[in-house]
Amino acid sequence: MKDHEIVDHAITSRRSVRGFLPTPVPRATVEDILAVASRAPSGTNIQPWKVHVLTGAARERFCAAILAAHDEEYARRKRGEAPLHTEEYGYYPVEWFEPYLGRRRKLGWDLYGLLGIGKKDYDKMHAQHGRNYTFFDAPVGMIFTIDRKMLQGSWLDYGMFLQNIMIAARGRGLDTCPQQAFAHFHRLIGGLLNLPAGDMVVCGMALGYEDREVVANRLATERSPVGEFTTFVES
Repeated sequence: MKDHEIVDHAITSRRSVRGFLPTPVPRATVEDILAVASRAPSGTNIQPWKVHVLTGAARERFCAAILAAHDEEYARRKRGEAPLHTEEYGYYPVEWFEPYLGRRRKLGWDLYGLLGIGKKDYDKMHAQHGRNYTFFDAPVGMIFTIDRKMLQGSWLDYGMFLQNIMIAARGRGLDTCPQQAFAHFHRLIGGLLNLPAGDMVVCGMALGYEDREVVANRLATERSPVGEFTTFVES
């Protein structure tokens, strides 16, 4: 393959994998991926990213604590009680509108359709969402944080860093799933990871080898053609 074909394949084969094998990923491999990803551009080279890598028993304890909080939130919601955990930053719009609403709905129902989850199967929806908090069984879980004094430019830089991780992982035959869901439990995570008060949880990410027997991994997402989101100004 030509150089650009290798890069293109790593990009286009990246998917959000929702089921992983228990096959370990060596620490050296994780370090290599992060070193490559750190070549992401950032304004005046400030490099605003901080990474917390969870494996082994530490990962198990972390996942158990977050999953327990997730289950408690669901129980409170069914009892009509206020949530104990809320997101620190807005990720999605307060009010949805097209074409974004349609895309979101299609993804959700395509996934739930594969899993046999109906529109009112709230317990099953809850359980599937809870899979996030086990990193979908990936052997490596990562939590990303940023100094809360950083502004939007640094968050743009952070996105490029995260993308680099996912592409570098694909180049090594690994898969990932970026998970904003962890931000919902930022206060709990802060305690579990002993984060400084000034650090803010951006997201999590699962890293490992895809389990091709997991039904959720059959999900195929679509992308709009270039002509729908691009305007060429040529004269």
